[in-house]
Amino acid sequence: MPRTVLRARRWVATVVLGGLLVGCGSGASGDDDSAGKAEKGDNSRTSVEVRPIEAATRITDTKGVTVSLAKPPERIVCLVALCDDILAELGMTPAATNSGLLAHPKFLGKEKAARIPVVPGGFLSPEVEAILSYEPDLVIGLEDTHGKLAPALKGATTFWPVQPGSWQDSVGYLRNLAALTGRTEEGEKAERTFRTHLAEVEKDKSDKTALIIFGSDENFGVATPETDVAAGLFPKFSHYPWKSRGVDGTYSLEEILARDVDVLFVETLSFGAPDGKLSDKLAKNPLWSRIPAVKNGKVIEVDSEAWAKGRGTRSLGLVLDEATAALR
Repeated sequence: MPRTVLRARRWVATVVLGGLLVGCGSGASGDDDSAGKAEKGDNSRTSVEVRPIEAATRITDTKGVTVSLAKPPERIVCLVALCDDILAELGMTPAATNSGLLAHPKFLGKEKAARIPVVPGGFLSPEVEAILSYEPDLVIGLEDTHGKLAPALKGATTFWPVQPGSWQDSVGYLRNLAALTGRTEEGEKAERTFRTHLAEVEKDKSDKTALIIFGSDENFGVATPETDVAAGLFPKFSHYPWKSRGVDGTYSLEEILARDVDVLFVETLSFGAPDGKLSDKLAKNPLWSRIPAVKNGKVIEVDSEAWAKGRGTRSLGLVLDEATAALR
């Protein structure tokens, strides 16, 4: 798989091939949530309890990053789709973005999303001068990709590097930004909606084996719960026997065939002009047709903007809807 695809997939879900919240007040805190800690295990039940969020001008996220602002941010530039997702949940839109997530019909739709400026340079190399031209109060980017921009942005705006590794992290970031923007009711509502949704799907766990694969060509990767936020949900409502093998390991088609996958979700990642679906490329391999999911017409090409890149509560809600419907 090309290096660009691997780097981008790290952004997509902090994934390697192979397969944020103590604040000024209780509203900005999430890391001390005993219910949240109990939910780290696959077999635990998701709590639907939502603690009040308090407005704050200073928060410290679950990764230990502190963000301090003089006033609630109004102009926010999103360099990572999680930011777009959270703003949508809070009833806000970014001053500029480099994600295609907002074009999804469950967000703004293509027409409204087209009105939002796109940051030049793409996800991997957004242009600093362009970012500053939008006069942002806050810039949110992925730590392992955009952290290098921090020195250039320092003094001109506030940069918040995020790095979600689980749905609990995503909820934490939602609570943090709700506190900073003062949109506490919207944040609580979004968290409650997601928790309730997840708790409901847990009640009817499928015994079918599911799998998420990603890539742009036949050198695909497997999304694992340890490294992918969306994949981290799957053990709660399906059989998902895939574990991370680290940077140097992945699963072969032979191994996937041996696991009798019932439903296979495919994220086609393209950089530049689209050049076809990953599932169509994999169909050229004779082993592909022998996988039960392929035989039974249960190979589902999903929207990678929401499944792979979104990682916020609204995107993860879409994952829950589409995945559980396919597993029935």
